[in-house]
Amino acid sequence: MEFSTHASVSPHQYKTAALAVGVFKDGILSVAADAIDRASQGAIKAVVKAEFTGNTGATLVLRDLKGVTALRVVLVGLGKQSEYSAKTHATAEQAFAAYCVQARLTEATSSLAAIPYAQSDARARGRTAASAVGASLYHFDATFGKPDLEARPKLKKFIALVDKSDQAATNQGLAEGAALAEGMSLARTLGNLPGNICTPTYLGEAAKKLGREFKSIKVTVLEPKQIEKLGMGSFLSVARGSSQPARFIVMHYQGKPGARASSKTASKAANKGPIVLIGKGITFDSGGISIKPAATMDEMKFDMCGAASVLGTMRAIAEIGLPGEVIALIPTCENMPSGTANKPGDVVTSMSGQTIEILNTDAEGRLILCDALTYAERFKPSAVIDIATLTGACVVALGKVNSGLFSTNDALAEALLVAGKQAQDPAWRMPLDDAYQAQLKSNFADMANIGGQPGGAVTAACFLSRFAKAYPWAHLDIAGTAWHGGAAKGATGRPVGMLFQYLLNQA
Repeated sequence: MEFSTHASVSPHQYKTAALAVGVFKDGILSVAADAIDRASQGAIKAVVKAEFTGNTGATLVLRDLKGVTALRVVLVGLGKQSEYSAKTHATAEQAFAAYCVQARLTEATSSLAAIPYAQSDARARGRTAASAVGASLYHFDATFGKPDLEARPKLKKFIALVDKSDQAATNQGLAEGAALAEGMSLARTLGNLPGNICTPTYLGEAAKKLGREFKSIKVTVLEPKQIEKLGMGSFLSVARGSSQPARFIVMHYQGKPGARASSKTASKAANKGPIVLIGKGITFDSGGISIKPAATMDEMKFDMCGAASVLGTMRAIAEIGLPGEVIALIPTCENMPSGTANKPGDVVTSMSGQTIEILNTDAEGRLILCDALTYAERFKPSAVIDIATLTGACVVALGKVNSGLFSTNDALAEALLVAGKQAQDPAWRMPLDDAYQAQLKSNFADMANIGGQPGGAVTAACFLSRFAKAYPWAHLDIAGTAWHGGAAKGATGRPVGMLFQYLLNQA
């Protein structure tokens, strides 16, 4: 997908297959819509008065307007002008892109990124436009016997009409948004692939492919014997029940210092330590011996969406050449029932040396993440963020809107919350009080892997916190936000948006 800007002509003189112009409720026209209206001798105001409400995301296509070069002018509703925001902008761009896909267009132009709103600049609006359009173009047909080629979006070129003074910043934002869209697309595709295709070995190969595509990423994929030598007994205990071998993926991204960074700033950043992202990579979660109910168990192919989001984020930052150093760690395996699987009551030893009594084998994500958290210490990180579809309790608490954010560091938590708001990929900070730790007490090991039903998402985070004391740490529970069920079943690509924005902000 090619994104670019144009600023040399008035909207009514721009030749394109489709031109999006914004209309607020109560008939208020954006600058571009007003220019089209004047050129067409009042055609826009007339049709708005007659039939167009301006509700957010509404569209109306006008063809062959007199005095207008564009083949189609697409009115896009922006809602109330006083409430216009980044979220509204994204919805409007998505609505326009959806029309372009339905109309089988190969190129289109939008003036929406030129419309200001609170706490925005040209770069941010460009990023929002490209990421929204990219999301609208996502199409999955990898596992169909005979994919419908005609159903694939044909839109290949998207131009943003902006003021000349905003062109450079908008282009930068478009490049960032396009990279984000590619990263989210990768995360969604990995999540949507079935467990018999997207195995731990497949995830390892996906990481290696990124390493071949981007020289800034170095990839190492450890196999079971190498993982065993590291002492990752907790991680490997989960993998024992499956015929699919575990993999531990280590990705090292090293971006060049930004062009505007002084040598003093670059030196300070180098001494700060890398940011480490850890993604849960359970490629299928049957629950193990504590087996899940059959209904919707197919959705447990999405239990590797934490890993998918990390891979997507790494792709996005490599695409734009983000300054700085980022490490990605992905422990990946299946959780299956068999004669060699973990049993309730088993005690395993983690890489940290702490022992764990497994009271429920379906609480396996924390068993693989804890060893990755210990492994992260060797990098002397400035921050560690783990991302996991960890608990159904988080879905009960927060639903499908907010990811659950747990952290022992207020500054890190606030930075992630801010990034989530900027990216329209929100999280809600959850408690992590020491009093919850008592629920993890075991009579036979240093800790149990579950703390009972009350506060299940909190006690899961408390468990992880015991392995993350050496650095600033945050945990994102994405069990409610990583995928949709029902008729809209599919991976969402969250929280790639939040992670990408956080890393942008840090850089």
